[in-house]
Amino acid sequence: MRLGFHIGYWSSGPPPGAQESVLAAERLGYESVWSAEAYGSDCLTPLAWWGAATSRVTLGTNILQMSARTPTATAMAALTLDHLSGGRFVLGLGASGPQVVEGWYGQRYPRPLARTREYIAIVRKVLAREEPVSFDGEFYRLPVDGGAGLGKPLRSTVHPRRADLPIYLAAEGPKNVALAAEIADGWLPLFFSPKTDAFYREALAEGFARPGARRTPEDFRVQASLPVLVDDDVERAADRVRPFLALYVGGMGAKDANFHNQVFVRMGREAECARIQELYLEGRKKEAVAAVPTAMVEDVALVGPKDKIRAELAAWEETVVDTILVQGDSRGLEAVADALS
Repeated sequence: MRLGFHIGYWSSGPPPGAQESVLAAERLGYESVWSAEAYGSDCLTPLAWWGAATSRVTLGTNILQMSARTPTATAMAALTLDHLSGGRFVLGLGASGPQVVEGWYGQRYPRPLARTREYIAIVRKVLAREEPVSFDGEFYRLPVDGGAGLGKPLRSTVHPRRADLPIYLAAEGPKNVALAAEIADGWLPLFFSPKTDAFYREALAEGFARPGARRTPEDFRVQASLPVLVDDDVERAADRVRPFLALYVGGMGAKDANFHNQVFVRMGREAECARIQELYLEGRKKEAVAAVPTAMVEDVALVGPKDKIRAELAAWEETVVDTILVQGDSRGLEAVADALS
């Protein structure tokens, strides 16, 4: 089991001690550092800023939201960061959800899988730099139709450091997970639990079996985000994760279109999810947080004393996950490093 550190996205401002944690991760032998974005901080600027102080760790986006940038703009950022980091960049992409895509970015959300397929195809064309980029898709057309009528296919002025720069796909539902196995170099699961390992193995196998699949199970990466909170008091540690779960299960999506909610439903938490969502959407957020049971936290997080965390890590080593992306403070980084040393 390999280790990465997931900084995440900002809440009301920069997370305190972020650069110190990034440097601690590199010192502790972590393989990678990841950043995220939702509808506040972007994922590229913090990664470049804090990553500039490192020399070894891989720097990845987990995730860069596709609707935030055109495919060519994303490819430009990937080319740039890969050069600046000395070939240490990994591009993690995700479709996000309809509330953010349509409400924040002003883009249409329907058929995210088809859009993802086209998006990644264009990014790969830019990175390959084999010819001027043109694309005749349902969602993306280069050059664009209409306008001044003067657009023409262009090729990046920058030569890629790596034409095969890794592209990972964030996914939660079985169809999107299968798509990741088919067209990407890795999968970035959110709210993975050892108890759902068989479900996801089946979805991945479907993607690997498709004609033209890019990777095999042997060279495909699965890097899962995992909150780790070290505390002698399990409930106190779980309290630090509950607001995060309540937000995603209850409020990060409409009532009938919350993909995060469905992840926990598949774990057998349908009743808990319904109650959390009901409270959250009614504006009773504190009650929604309190309604997250500790067992539900423990499905997707490691909380409590170091010995408990060490014991529970064993279940993760039996899953399809090859890398744990630790979310937490320096104590969590140290605890997981110690447990796997």
